[in-house]
Amino acid sequence: MNPLFQPQPAFSPAIQTCGGPMDIVIVLDGSNSIYPWAPMTAFLQKLIPALDIGPKKTQVSVIQYAVDPKFELTLNQYKTKDEVLAATSTITQMYGSSTNTFHAIQYASQWGFHSKNGGRPGAAKVMVVVTDGESHDSTFSDTVISGCEAQGITRFGIAVLGYYIRNDINTDNLIKEIKSIASVPTEKYFFNVSEEAALSTIAGALGSRIFNIEGTGKGGDNFKMEMSQVGFSAHYSSRQDVMMLGAVGAYAWSGTVVHQKGSKADILPFSAFEGILQDRNHSSLLGYSVTTLSDVSTEYFVAGAPRSNHSGQVIVYTVNAQKQSAIIDSERGKQIGSYFGSVLCPLDVDRDGVTDLLLVGAPMFMSDLKREEGKVYIFQVTKGILNEQGFLSGPPPTENARFGMAISAVPDLDLDGYNDIVVGAPLEDKGKGVIYIYNGEKNTLNKQYSQRIFGSKLDPQLQYFGRSLDSYTDLNDDTIPDISIGAYGKVVQLWSRGVASVTAGASFKPDKINIFNKPCNINGRKLTCFNTNLCFSAAFRPKKPVGPIDISYTLTLDADLQASRVTSRGLFSKNNERYLTEKAKISSVPLCLNYQVYVQEAPDFVNSLSLKVEIEQQNADVNPVLDRFSSSAWEFFIPFTKDCGSDDVCVSDLVLSVKTDTKASSSAPVMVSANNRELSFEVVVKNKKENAYNTQVLLTFSGNLYYSSVFPPTDGVKCASTQTQTVTCQVGYPALKKGEEMKFQMNFEYNLDMLQNQAEVKFEAKSDGKEERPADNKVDISLPVRYDAGIGLSRQSNINFYVADTAVPVVTTVTSLDDIGPVFNFTVKVSTSSFPVSLMYVTIALPVSTKGGNQLLYVTSVDTQTY
Repeated sequence: MNPLFQPQPAFSPAIQTCGGPMDIVIVLDGSNSIYPWAPMTAFLQKLIPALDIGPKKTQVSVIQYAVDPKFELTLNQYKTKDEVLAATSTITQMYGSSTNTFHAIQYASQWGFHSKNGGRPGAAKVMVVVTDGESHDSTFSDTVISGCEAQGITRFGIAVLGYYIRNDINTDNLIKEIKSIASVPTEKYFFNVSEEAALSTIAGALGSRIFNIEGTGKGGDNFKMEMSQVGFSAHYSSRQDVMMLGAVGAYAWSGTVVHQKGSKADILPFSAFEGILQDRNHSSLLGYSVTTLSDVSTEYFVAGAPRSNHSGQVIVYTVNAQKQSAIIDSERGKQIGSYFGSVLCPLDVDRDGVTDLLLVGAPMFMSDLKREEGKVYIFQVTKGILNEQGFLSGPPPTENARFGMAISAVPDLDLDGYNDIVVGAPLEDKGKGVIYIYNGEKNTLNKQYSQRIFGSKLDPQLQYFGRSLDSYTDLNDDTIPDISIGAYGKVVQLWSRGVASVTAGASFKPDKINIFNKPCNINGRKLTCFNTNLCFSAAFRPKKPVGPIDISYTLTLDADLQASRVTSRGLFSKNNERYLTEKAKISSVPLCLNYQVYVQEAPDFVNSLSLKVEIEQQNADVNPVLDRFSSSAWEFFIPFTKDCGSDDVCVSDLVLSVKTDTKASSSAPVMVSANNRELSFEVVVKNKKENAYNTQVLLTFSGNLYYSSVFPPTDGVKCASTQTQTVTCQVGYPALKKGEEMKFQMNFEYNLDMLQNQAEVKFEAKSDGKEERPADNKVDISLPVRYDAGIGLSRQSNINFYVADTAVPVVTTVTSLDDIGPVFNFTVKVSTSSFPVSLMYVTIALPVSTKGGNQLLYVTSVDTQTY
C-alpha cells in the first residue's frame, strides 16, 4: 500500500504450490490382546479429519489383521471425508490368537495400493501400522520391508505397549520390531504409546507428518517453501532498503526469513538457522516476527521463533554482500508454551539513532496461578548482543491477559526527550482489553507503567482492545505523538495530551519557632504561631500554552508523627487541624498562598516541625496531565529556637537522685503483707547546664510492682505508663532550664499475684539535647523482699469433753465401733491471707492411750479437703 492506502503490485518471493495426491493404507492389529477396541476407532476418528481427503487429493484404506488380513475399506470405496469417518466408526474387532504383522504388511503393499482398489499412479504411498505385540511371522520381516522400499512406500510404525505393561513383559523386542517396520529416520516415523487409550494423543502429530508428505508429494521429504507463508510478518529496513518477510511455514514449519530488495528475493536456507534452532520437530516458526537493530555502523536483523524448543527463541544475525548469514546472538524463552519471540520491538530510547533496547513478548507466559498473564522481557543491545535487563511490570497474575501480544515504540509520548513504549494485553478485563504505557529514561525503560488504559472505559462494547498497536506520527497536529489501537472489528485512536510538571516551595515567618514567645490569640489562648508562604508553579510540555492544570493539594504538619510525639505539634488556624486540603489552578506563573500555624504543647521542641505538601490532579479528562514521574510530594522544615548558645546545640547536664524510706537488706528483707504493700521513691532531677528540652525520667520495674501515682500532682511533672512495667515522666515541660530542679514522689504497690525475691526499679533521666555526663543520669534500686503468708489455724469438734463413769459397765466384747464409745469428729482448718503457699506441713497429736497403756481413742479415718 502507498501512503494513500492504494494497493501496489503484489509479489510472491517463494513457491506457493503443493505436491500431488496421496494414498494412505492403515493396517490395524485386531488380535485378542488389543483391549479395549474403542480407542482404535477413536484414533481413526481423530487422525482422518487432519487429512485432505478427496478423489484427486488423499485417499484412505483400512486393513485389519490378526491371523489373516482383510479390507475394512479400500482407497476408492469412499470419496469424501465424512464418508470415511462414518465407515471407520463402525469397524469392529476381528479377534485372533496370532499376530501376523508382516503377512498383513505384505498384503497391504500388494493389494492396498493396487489400481483395482483405487491406487493411483504417481500418488505418494503411505502405510500406517498399529500393533500391540511382537509378530508371529517375523522371519519374513526383511523380505517384506525390502518390498515396501522397492515400491516407495513411506511407513509409520506405532507400538501400543498396553498389553506388555499390564502383564509386566519387557517391551524392548516389540519396540525394536516396530522400529524395523518404520521408515528412516525412525525418530520421525516411529511412535509408541503406553496404552490403547493414548493413541488419540499422537493422532495430531502423525497427521502433521503425513501432511508433510502430502504437501511435497515426495515420500518422507519435508516441506521447503511450499507452505512457507511468506509475509506472515514484515519489517522494512530503510537503512539497507530491505523488506524482511517472515516465512513461518518454510522447511516444514522450522521457518526462515526472506530478504526482498527491489524485485529480487533472497531466501535464507534451512542451514542458515539449523544449528542455532536445534529444531528436531520442525516447528520453530522462525519468522513469526522480524525487525532490525541499529548500531553506529551496522544494522542487525532479528527474527523470532516462538515454538523453538517449545519455549521460544530470538535470533540476531547479519547478511553480508555475498548473501551469507552469520548468527550474532540468540536468546531462549524460560517457559514452555510462552510464545517467547512472537513479538519484537526495538527501542532507541535517547533518540540518537542507535537501538538501546529490544523488547520481546511472551504473551502466553503462564503465571503461578495458571493464567496466561503474558510477559515482556527487556534486553539491552550492544553491537547486536542481547543482555537481559528484567521484564515489564504488567497485569495481575490472576488475569488471562496475554500481555505483550502487541508492542509498539512511541516517539516520546511525554515529551521528556526519551522514546516510550505501549504494550497491549487484549484478553485482560475479561477479553475487553487493556494497554500499558511505559516511559523511557536515559538508556533504559521504566519498568513500572505510567498509564493503564482500559478499553471498556472507552467503549463498553470493545473486545480485544490492544490486539495491535501503532504510534507512527502525530494525528491531530498538536506536535504530540498519538496512538492507534486495534480491537475486534474496530480501530481506536487516542490523542496525547500535554504534560505538566508542578513544583512547590515554602517559606516561614519567623524562620524559627520560639516557644516562649506567644503572640497569637487562638480561641482565647495565647500561643506560639508562625506564617507559611506556599508557592506553586508549573512547567508544561510542549512549550506552547497548554495550561493551567487543576490540582488539589494537601498540607500536613508533623507528617512523620514519631514515637516521641503521638500528636502534631502544629495546627492550622484555618481549621484547627494538622491537615488542610484545598484546590488551585497552577500555571507557569507562580501561585503563592499564606497559612497561619499555631504550636501546641508537645514533648519535642528540638526536632524541626515539618510541613508536607502533596498534590493530585483534578479534572483528569482536561488537558494537560500531571507528569507521573515528577515529584508530587515535598517536605519543608521550620526549626525551633533552642536558646542554647551560638552553636544552637543544647548541651545539658542532668543529675538524677532517687531515695526511698524503705530500709531492707539481705538479712532483713522488706516484709510485704496485706497491710504493708506500698513502696515510694523520692526523685530529684536537676539541670546544671544549657536548657534540656523534653526532659524525661524513664522507669522500668520488676513484675512484682504496680505503678500507682506521682505526688504532688503538678504541671511540671506528668507521668504515664505507656507499656507494661514502664513509666515515662515528663519533667519541667517544655524545658528544664539551667539551674532548675524538679522533685516528686513516685508511688508503687506490690503485685501480690506475682511473687519475686527482689523488687527492682531502674530510673533514667534524658532529654532531646546532648548530655555532658550521662553517668549520673541513671539510678538502679533493688530491694530484697519476703512475703507474710498470714497462716491461720482453727479447729472444730462435735464434743469438747468425755466423762468415763465408773458406774457404767465396760464392754469387754466389741462387735462394732459403737461398742467402744461415742464418735469424736475433730476438724483442723489451715488458711492463708494474701499470698499462696506452695507447701506446708501440719502436725496433729492425739491422746490415743493413757500412760498406763490403756487405749483412749481409736483413729478410724482421716479425710482432707482443699477449698
